[in-house]
Amino acid sequence: MQNLPRRRIAFLGIIIALIAVILVSTASIGCKEDRYHQLQQIAKPYAFDFVSWELHALSSLPKEMFCKEGKASQETMLRSQIKNVLTDNAISAFPPIIFKLEKPPHLLVVSPREKIVYLDRMMLRQELSVEEMERLEVQIDELGFSSLVVKLGGLGATYPPIVGDNMALPYTINTAVEEWLHQYLAFRPLGFLYLLDSVGIKRNPDVVTMNETLAGIISKEIGAQVYARYYKNQEEAKLSPDTLEFDFDAEMRETRKTVDCYLSQGKIEEAERYMEERRKEFVAHGYYIRKLNQAYFAFHGIYGQDPASVSPVYRDLEQLRAQSPSLKYFLDEVASMRNYAELTEALEEFKE
Repeated sequence: MQNLPRRRIAFLGIIIALIAVILVSTASIGCKEDRYHQLQQIAKPYAFDFVSWELHALSSLPKEMFCKEGKASQETMLRSQIKNVLTDNAISAFPPIIFKLEKPPHLLVVSPREKIVYLDRMMLRQELSVEEMERLEVQIDELGFSSLVVKLGGLGATYPPIVGDNMALPYTINTAVEEWLHQYLAFRPLGFLYLLDSVGIKRNPDVVTMNETLAGIISKEIGAQVYARYYKNQEEAKLSPDTLEFDFDAEMRETRKTVDCYLSQGKIEEAERYMEERRKEFVAHGYYIRKLNQAYFAFHGIYGQDPASVSPVYRDLEQLRAQSPSLKYFLDEVASMRNYAELTEALEEFKE
């Protein structure tokens, strides 16, 4: 370690300090408000053990980050390929691109029943059966909430980020880029504010949506370049005829609008019956959705490009990207923002 560049050693120290803050803050969130104390206690036996995972991951981090000897793994190759494409786009590969290919934790999402709100969330362990998910959801729903346990494709709240190891290659690449971007953004205003929201210090729904949507847009563009350069000769998955005939995005957007309408009129039971009917229809067309409820829309709603979202953030970010001279300019511009108002102001400046 004595010969490592000072910048890298300093970065490792910063990462460890940030993780310590997250772990301490996360552990105390459930005790701050009596309203959520019972919820946290119910979920506690299923919680993801951040401390054990981080200690194990950090113990091997110096070797993975700085050692160049040995046979290249799939993770090593992907890191190198992503770094090359980032460099071509003049985007600094700092923090160092590193991730773990393994099964990500699950995420418990909680929303009120009377409206769709990303009220609370909690990381759950990596190995969790469907029976355990449903048992936990039933217990939380009995408190008057709408809950959902989500199978994640990746997680950027750990360092290194976790990327699912059972996805198709294009999705693996995109997810690796997206989770790394959360680390990249954490050192900038938008990402730091997202970090504060994640640990419950300062809630900011617009920042959450902007951060997640920005990471999604950038990762899709970088991921496409990586795939085109290194894997373009590989056969891509083909959609089935039924998938092509059934417009999932349009149907899900219509479902979200109808649910919002029911809830705005106080018709909670009607909304929940409608969502179950629609869930069965999606499944009939080949889209497996285990549970469609308020928590489902609360979770998917933070991703502006998701058809379950009603946020204008994706539209605005796409417009700003189209007007930006480069991907780096777009990334730097949005990463420096602190709220949605600054995004609308940036769009107005282009019009002048």
